[in-house]
Amino acid sequence: METKIKFNNGNEIYAFGLGTWKSKPGEVTQAVKDAIDIGYRHIDCAHVYGNEKEVGEAIAAKIAEGVVKREDLFVTSKLWNTYHKRELVEVNLRKTLGDLGLEYLDLYLIHWPIAYKDGAENFPRDAAGSIILAPEVDYLDTWKGMEDVLAKGLVKNIGVSNFNSEQLERLIKNSKVKPVTNQIECHAYLNQRKLSEFCKSKNIVITAYSPLGSPDRPWAKPDDPKLMDDKKLIEISKKYNKSPAQILIRYQLDRGHVVIPKSVTKSRILENSQVFDFKLSKEDIDYIDTFDCNGRICPMTGCEDHPYYPFHEE
Repeated sequence: METKIKFNNGNEIYAFGLGTWKSKPGEVTQAVKDAIDIGYRHIDCAHVYGNEKEVGEAIAAKIAEGVVKREDLFVTSKLWNTYHKRELVEVNLRKTLGDLGLEYLDLYLIHWPIAYKDGAENFPRDAAGSIILAPEVDYLDTWKGMEDVLAKGLVKNIGVSNFNSEQLERLIKNSKVKPVTNQIECHAYLNQRKLSEFCKSKNIVITAYSPLGSPDRPWAKPDDPKLMDDKKLIEISKKYNKSPAQILIRYQLDRGHVVIPKSVTKSRILENSQVFDFKLSKEDIDYIDTFDCNGRICPMTGCEDHPYYPFHEE
């Protein structure tokens, strides 16, 4: 699990980490403790997940036990959409640092290119129940706030999440610091081949979230295709004598992506990490690529009218 990928600024990130999205506060502390005990050193968090305090408790416990030192860990979090004004970036970051009990983050990301109306609510809504967007707030200003907290040493690296290639291009042209990563939904049903190649050409690392197809997403419909049950995938997993999840994780690693599968089950947290004793053949990677069906599972519904909505068909 020591495999690292170098960022464009010379710093490094562990290629494999634990995702914490949808991990309930009561479960996530144990999940993070288990992960650190198993050998995970990269933990991916976000303000909006609502569980950073519990993640922080687990980190503090493992540091106190002497299992790890702070500098052994790579901790990521994300700026939420209601804090996109330049002067609010540090406000949200300090809340995250307080919740996690940390003095700095290894990586801070703009969670989405889309700004919401600022205020106490993560999802500010109007009387009709629609999200109140703030189209006048440009992510270029948000990025200046990210550069500010980087200059202060509150974060070691800055990047983005859910940005498309045009948005990245515009960001690179209009900023001093280039993002080190773009964290995007990426799995066999949405392989992001074009965006991945674009990012590679700009020396921006892809971090793949929902690599297993997020079977526990709250809005899944019973008849939605389940990636992990895909017969073609199961066939490949038998060939390598690995689980479908392990094949999907290896698929990302072999493409040079950072990958952050989420689980709260100790046996799965362990199984997900047992992917460093094999590699997929180029033929099998190409074959898994053919599963792509533009199967996006995090479409950010309700934000389509925002000028920076990232997922209009290219």
